[in-house]
Amino acid sequence: MRKPLATCLTLCATATIAITLTGAAHAATLAPEAAQQQSQASYREYLDLLGIPNDSVVPADIQRNVAWLDQAFKKRGFTTQALDNDGKPMLFAEYPGKQASRKTVLFYMHLDGQPVIPSQWAQKSPWTPVLKKKGANGDWEEIDMNNLLTGALDPEWRVFGRSSSDDKGPIMMLLAAIDAMKAAGAQPGVNIKVILDSEEEKGSPSIGKVMQAHRDLLACDGMIIHDGPMHATNRPTLIFGNRGAAKAKITVYGPKAPLHSGHYGNYAPNPAFRLASLLGSMKDESGRVTIPGYYAKVRLGPAERKVMAAVPDDEKALKTRIGIAKAEKVGANYQEALQYPSLNVRGMASAAVGDKVANIVPDKAEAELDLRTTPDSDAAYLGKLIEQYIVKQGYHLVKGTPTDEDRARYDKLASFSYQSEGANAAGSPMDSGVAKWAYQSITGTFGTNPEPVRIRMMGGTVPTAEIVDVLNVPFVIIPLVNADNNQHAANENLRMGNYVNGVRTLYGLMTASF
Repeated sequence: MRKPLATCLTLCATATIAITLTGAAHAATLAPEAAQQQSQASYREYLDLLGIPNDSVVPADIQRNVAWLDQAFKKRGFTTQALDNDGKPMLFAEYPGKQASRKTVLFYMHLDGQPVIPSQWAQKSPWTPVLKKKGANGDWEEIDMNNLLTGALDPEWRVFGRSSSDDKGPIMMLLAAIDAMKAAGAQPGVNIKVILDSEEEKGSPSIGKVMQAHRDLLACDGMIIHDGPMHATNRPTLIFGNRGAAKAKITVYGPKAPLHSGHYGNYAPNPAFRLASLLGSMKDESGRVTIPGYYAKVRLGPAERKVMAAVPDDEKALKTRIGIAKAEKVGANYQEALQYPSLNVRGMASAAVGDKVANIVPDKAEAELDLRTTPDSDAAYLGKLIEQYIVKQGYHLVKGTPTDEDRARYDKLASFSYQSEGANAAGSPMDSGVAKWAYQSITGTFGTNPEPVRIRMMGGTVPTAEIVDVLNVPFVIIPLVNADNNQHAANENLRMGNYVNGVRTLYGLMTASF
């Protein structure tokens, strides 16, 4: 039985021992000056695109983005097709001149963005992009946007706005790279297809269905995903897998209703203490999950560890940046830690605090968890292990509010639920044809001193598995945006030097063959 590529990361481990990076055809190289010129020519369109709200829960906004992008691709000669998705269409585009002798590459990006809280942004509106430079005091200062459109460009300038980096920036880089190809009279080295997801920030719940419905249209020999941040060094980055996402919820029950703490403190068990104790028992002092079997399916050999050790992470700087003195000891280093499934408490609640606090023994305590899954440890496997662990701690699990009979019979009552958040973990061989092609294209553009950063599996989640399970092709994630771009948060931004280099990267990819 053929194993889907989305789960082959573990099976392909030995391929990382000796990766031969020869055989790909040479790509055309876009000079930095030409890339800067084409980038600057595309900035007006980039700013216009950023001005269109794109939260994927608002179908009308998604439709506006698709209509705008449809015209932008058609203007460059692409044939396009809106792929129906319950009012939030995805956009497919194909470059003309397809040849049977060339391999076909599908470029994946997404056009939707995270929700915004305008009051948290240091600008008039998240949908009104602004240009900023860093002042002498280290703070970002707004400057005239016309500086971006005419005259010399400073690579350290940044455009701030929702989806500036995640993921409208890479879409515009691709369009600018097409403009550069036309200006240079260069021919593509591969058949170029593009798919723009409309619900990536919601876990891409429909991507598998859409891909299956248009499987022939999207058929390809390999896929390139432009999403996520580059390595912190800002060196060209290739990633060969991503963790998946799942969520879980635990509710521990106390008395039927909140009780006066003076009358019932020391008598009625407090569910907040019980929940805290239960959660605390799930990790040891080093941060490792104590639930039996949680890490059991992950197998890392010398070859994998060598690849991870070669990633130039500055862990001292990383700890300083995020504000911790000591990292958890799940892996020997940052990269190794990301190869294991995680267990994270993302929210807790019991009664109230602040102005609404009351002297009570609460009736229940709740915790929301997120689990980052791996190709070998999916949501069903991890969720079942957590459920079994809770039962072993003496809890009787109920569905919904406990009955009077439950309360009379069991001392410790809880409910537990879990489910995938729409994107499973995925992995692809580091020596696949598309991987060799991408590596040679990037080194042909930027050289090998320093070497591009190659990452076995990143911690974040993109809907890779759902796509490659349908298309059954190898993939490479090639992020193009600066690591400190504030994606998903207020003041999201894109460094202009990354925009220019992104155009060079895409130009090299699209003019190389494999």
